[in-house]
Amino acid sequence: MEYEEIVKKVKGIIIDKLGVEPTEVTETASFTNDLGADSLDTVELLLEFERVFGIKIPDEETSSIATVGDAIEKVNAKLNG
Repeated sequence: MEYEEIVKKVKGIIIDKLGVEPTEVTETASFTNDLGADSLDTVELLLEFERVFGIKIPDEETSSIATVGDAIEKVNAKLNG
């Protein structure tokens, strides 16, 4: 999958799940600090990334996913690793 398509899909999932404006979803935006996600929201986002992209993100890797950019990079690495 192309990187730009991954970016578009990840951002779309975040906008849908968190109910935020597209302009808020920048690669440096923190899920908790900038987008208002709590720990449950973050878990649900990760599960949705796994479902949509057909990947598995092990629990030990989830703590490193704090921003939109982190999520994009993780999905990209799992798909194109």
